[in-house]
Amino acid sequence: MATLPLTSTTETDRALLERVARGDEPALERLYDRYAAVLYGLAFRIAGERSDAEEIVLDCFAQAWRDAARFQAERGSVIAWLTMICRSRALDLVRARGRRARLVSSAVAAEPDAPPAMGGRQGGGERDLERMERRQVVAEALRGLSAPQRQAIELAYYAGLSHSEIAERLGEPLGTVKTRVRLAMEKLREMLRPYYFEPSA
Repeated sequence: MATLPLTSTTETDRALLERVARGDEPALERLYDRYAAVLYGLAFRIAGERSDAEEIVLDCFAQAWRDAARFQAERGSVIAWLTMICRSRALDLVRARGRRARLVSSAVAAEPDAPPAMGGRQGGGERDLERMERRQVVAEALRGLSAPQRQAIELAYYAGLSHSEIAERLGEPLGTVKTRVRLAMEKLREMLRPYYFEPSA
């Protein structure tokens, strides 16, 4: 099947991206359905792992969601822009994978008998209070999602369903479900950043 040349920009692509810039999730899902396979091929060639390639494509569309308003049509087509994002995310992942491997190797060499990721324990009462506060904050953040995003997150993380199972249950395309979950996670990360994440530099 022939793919669109990177130099062509269709009005439809631009119109979809303009809708994405206004926060239109179905427009992003349509772009995903249109170009995810092409971007997956690129990501797989760079990363060499199927799961990594899928993650890269989802990251690519999450970034497109955040940066759609910055797209400049005079600098190229929508697919060229998405391809550039995808390639950048794939190279970032490959570099990060190399850094992680070096860190693990040096940690194992320094303390070969130490169990991984073991931290100190907190007192029971303090831990229970922290857990209760965390639950309240997460519940509030979930209420800030759109209904389709909240449903996808609840099915994935509370019901323990895979993306394929969620797609089957909701009667939605798998790509739509993956995009919806990724966008929801992006929103949750931003809403919960003051509580659980380091402030960005």
